[in-house]
Amino acid sequence: GDCYLSFSVLLIKSLVLFLLTVTMFLSTLTPKFYFALTVTSSFISGLIFVFEWWHFRKYGTSFIEQVSVSHLRPLIGGAESSPPAPAAFLAGENETSRQNMPECKVWRNPLNLFRGAEYSRYMWVTGKEPLTYYDMNLSAQDHQTFFTCDTDALRPSDTVMQKAWRERNPQARIKAAYQALELNNDCATAYVLLAEEEATTIVDAEKYFKQALKAGEMIYRKSQNCHSQSPQHEAQLRRDTNVLVYVKRRLAMCARKLGRIREAVKMMRDLMKEFPLLSMLNIHENLLEALLELQAYADVQAVLAKYDDISLPKSAAICYTAALLKARAVSERFSPETASRRGLSTAEINAVEAIHRAVEFNPHVPKYLLEMKSLVLPPEHILKRGDSEAVAYAFFHLQHWKRIEGALNLLHCTWEGTFHEVSVYPQKELPFFIHFTAGLCSFSAMLALLTHQFPELMVIFAKAVSTVYHGAC
Repeated sequence: GDCYLSFSVLLIKSLVLFLLTVTMFLSTLTPKFYFALTVTSSFISGLIFVFEWWHFRKYGTSFIEQVSVSHLRPLIGGAESSPPAPAAFLAGENETSRQNMPECKVWRNPLNLFRGAEYSRYMWVTGKEPLTYYDMNLSAQDHQTFFTCDTDALRPSDTVMQKAWRERNPQARIKAAYQALELNNDCATAYVLLAEEEATTIVDAEKYFKQALKAGEMIYRKSQNCHSQSPQHEAQLRRDTNVLVYVKRRLAMCARKLGRIREAVKMMRDLMKEFPLLSMLNIHENLLEALLELQAYADVQAVLAKYDDISLPKSAAICYTAALLKARAVSERFSPETASRRGLSTAEINAVEAIHRAVEFNPHVPKYLLEMKSLVLPPEHILKRGDSEAVAYAFFHLQHWKRIEGALNLLHCTWEGTFHEVSVYPQKELPFFIHFTAGLCSFSAMLALLTHQFPELMVIFAKAVSTVYHGAC
């Protein structure tokens, strides 16, 4: 007890001595010191603010928040927030798992462009990055999920490709793909990477994908023969199935982009029949777009009848294509003035209700279809019911709405009369630390200005604040 009391007294004396020393030090400071201190802090906080703003504009996130969540929170024992799950497609996914998945999540864009032949071309022309860091990071997660498995260590080429998908630099990924092909000329995933990123035209991409198809089918047949031998072989079959489905889908998209639309439709139908359980891929959205280009509206309706079901997750492609078909039946003769005088017919009511349902699902789409907002290249991932999904839908489907006379007019009348004041969802806000650093920079700059204009008063104010703080302690 005596030792504890002596220690407490010694601690209090040390604290009092420290406070007296600090007070004496502060009393000797001149106005020049306070001015230099506030100017320096204002400059540093300004630099932080500029960097935060640049990072947000480039990557869409706050650097300070990203570092605190990724590195500091685990160190202090906080629960690390898990990143958004990539829109993975795995062999064996069934309709039940599809029904249980929420709509408001990040999904792989079914119509995402080719990086080398389309996204890179945009960058060459404009000098601007077409994809955000967040989007590319999600794609890297997808690639590692789709194209790798635990048995990659058994095949040197797959080991190289496992590292390639984690590379951030495109040239490093391409170099790794060539290294994998040197080890194994039948490495399907290496051809996939070259088709996506090295090929500068769709024709070149198609050539690579044909090589990937040949290699992928051979590996897939081998995996089928031995998949029941162990869990590792089963995992390998899932990976090889993912590769084969991915390649066939991209070949169908190449055919669509090169104008061989009927061939693309056949490839998509065959793929959906061959792998009916992989409905999570949303290949039907690719099929809908190709059928609309052929103006095969009866076939479009047949696809919608299967996938526009209450038990399945909706999408802008499903909702707005259903609205387009309803609008097609009445849009050519539709007139707002005539409708207001005589009322809406049954077919017009059906069309308006279909547009209502579509706009309620994603209210961003009409502004892009009506060209009230400028279109940009669609991202590789979309948020259901968000602006990114609206961009991805309108980028490919605007031409189909324009082809049907009066369809956009009907959409405009219905949307403007009912949904014009609908709120933006989701609304992107500036991160907290951008506001914080802006306020800190402004506050410290104001203190520097006041210290420069009224040095004696600011010194008295600083000493008073220090005295009150020490008294409170």
